[in-house]
Amino acid sequence: MIGRIVRGKRIEMGLSLRHLAEKTHLTPSFLSQVERDLAEPSVASLRRIAEALKVPIFYFFLETEGDDPIVRGSDCRSIVFPSSPADCRILTPNLRRKIGMLKVRLAPGRAFSQEPLSYPGEECTHVLSGTMRFILGKREYHMETGDSIYYFSLVPHSIVNGGHEDLEFISAVTPPGF
Repeated sequence: MIGRIVRGKRIEMGLSLRHLAEKTHLTPSFLSQVERDLAEPSVASLRRIAEALKVPIFYFFLETEGDDPIVRGSDCRSIVFPSSPADCRILTPNLRRKIGMLKVRLAPGRAFSQEPLSYPGEECTHVLSGTMRFILGKREYHMETGDSIYYFSLVPHSIVNGGHEDLEFISAVTPPGF
């Protein structure tokens, strides 16, 4: 399924396999195998493909059918970020619009990602429950239930559950590039 999405986006952007290969430093034959679902790319390769196609890595894991504006609680799609122990749910119908929203649950003592995140855009994160340690650049903020932080997501940032219970928060991101 990833292959079909990679191929569709490549064609939409008017790129040949050879041109995509040059942008990703992967071979055209490997990319062809990926597109035909004969080879499964590593996370590092998929990240390079995503960067070349100007989409977030999770773009390849989302269904794009339907355009219902309502997301029912029972229909929230999960998203898995590489190297993240967080349970993430997408609150927006799709991520092809100008804003994306996530609801995230993180166990005590866990960090959202191993490395600080950085991507173009703006973001607002709101703590629904628990205690959050939020590192933004060189500053660290301690946040409790009901607190929010607004930031430019290009600044390296990290989220850590700093409490003894699950941390639950929502983030609105524009554009949805996580």
